[in-house]
Amino acid sequence: MTKVLSRFASKLVLLLVFLLCASSVPAQHKMDGVTKARVKRMLKNVEKEIIKNYYDPTYHGMDVEKRFETAKEKLENTEDIGRAFAVIAQAVLDLNDSHTRFFPPSRAAIVSYGWRMRIYDDRAFITGVQEESDAAKKGLEVGDEVLKLNGFHPTRKDLWKMIYYYQTLNPQTKLTLEVRKPGGETKVIEAESKIARLKAMVDLTDSLDFNAVTREGAKLASNYKHYFSEMGTALVWKMPDFAFDPINVDGFIGRAKGKSTLILDLRGNPGGYVKTLEELAGYFFSEDTKIADLKGRKEMDPQMAKTQGSDVFNGKVIVLVDSASASAAEIFARLMQITKRGIVLGDVSAGAVMQSQSVGFDAGVTTQIPYGMSLTNADVIMTDGKSIEHVGVTPDELIIPTAEDLQQRRDPVLARALELAGVKIDAAAAGKIFPEEKFIERQSNIAINFQDF
Repeated sequence: MTKVLSRFASKLVLLLVFLLCASSVPAQHKMDGVTKARVKRMLKNVEKEIIKNYYDPTYHGMDVEKRFETAKEKLENTEDIGRAFAVIAQAVLDLNDSHTRFFPPSRAAIVSYGWRMRIYDDRAFITGVQEESDAAKKGLEVGDEVLKLNGFHPTRKDLWKMIYYYQTLNPQTKLTLEVRKPGGETKVIEAESKIARLKAMVDLTDSLDFNAVTREGAKLASNYKHYFSEMGTALVWKMPDFAFDPINVDGFIGRAKGKSTLILDLRGNPGGYVKTLEELAGYFFSEDTKIADLKGRKEMDPQMAKTQGSDVFNGKVIVLVDSASASAAEIFARLMQITKRGIVLGDVSAGAVMQSQSVGFDAGVTTQIPYGMSLTNADVIMTDGKSIEHVGVTPDELIIPTAEDLQQRRDPVLARALELAGVKIDAAAAGKIFPEEKFIERQSNIAINFQDF
């Protein structure tokens, strides 16, 4: 969860491809001497940043210098650049921190696997399959349980690491999935990836390039749209993330005026800006309320919800979460629980709540090659004195969709929330309230979004 750098930064979003999940492409390329020297420098820069600025000066008891020295030795014997990036990433991951990550340089192409999955309870299920993808043609379907991915069993604890490896560090030309169909049949599917070749360099001073990446940004932004549905005396707000200008919270929450219940759907919400979290929380309390304390190397102001006075929403609050609800999303959900201001339904959240900041680097001399990392600068301690890092938020009512629910687009979680709000609706109808998440085909390696600028 990153801080808002400025109001401008939240309106003009420049997304370099190395910070996007689907940024890399298959690249089992042998490194020459120059490339290996650059990779070693990347490792050293990441190590220096952690030693200097990581929130915990004890590094959770890990000997950082020894760990990075081991990584350096591994790089000496690594000739493949994808595996070299994995060595650097593993040295960072050894901190066991949800928000400290290494992001390698981008490549001039983007890989798409054509499917996505999510953990429910401790089982991984396919939640989307792109039409005409190789995976779809070979029979992969929503509701399939993923038993193995390239031979490894995905679990709640490890799924994010698999996604990070295959999407960001070392993408593959194909992946092998062993799945169990909702009816019980097992099937092995070898799905080819789709690779889009991009321009090696994008010149933002060229009007053609600039207009292309602006359109790309608008297209990506459309996939992170806020949805609202009025159901009797209840308003359902499906919030994709907290990465929007806090000034817009007032307009969003204003839609609930006159409603007796607000259902805030934070399933799949990965978090976002601290300021947006604080602004939103202020609409649910009649007085200033502490959200959490921040534990870092230096004293830091706590996260606070400053009351919005007469604009406070006084009705019932129901928050929906799942295994992909992270950071600001789960902090908000836990705040509602601790203060008894609302109830939480769904699955246990991600347990990824550290506060972090982005760090950018450049490799090369005549040619600058950007890469980066996110670095945790604080742990978030809730007002009950506990951190929910690696723990997550346990809902007041645990509701886990079945494989059949996913396959038939039934939503028992939202149906239960509406029932609590006095609206009678079955899971099948609840699953049709909001549109399915789209697959966005990337066509450039930079995206600029001028939305609301």
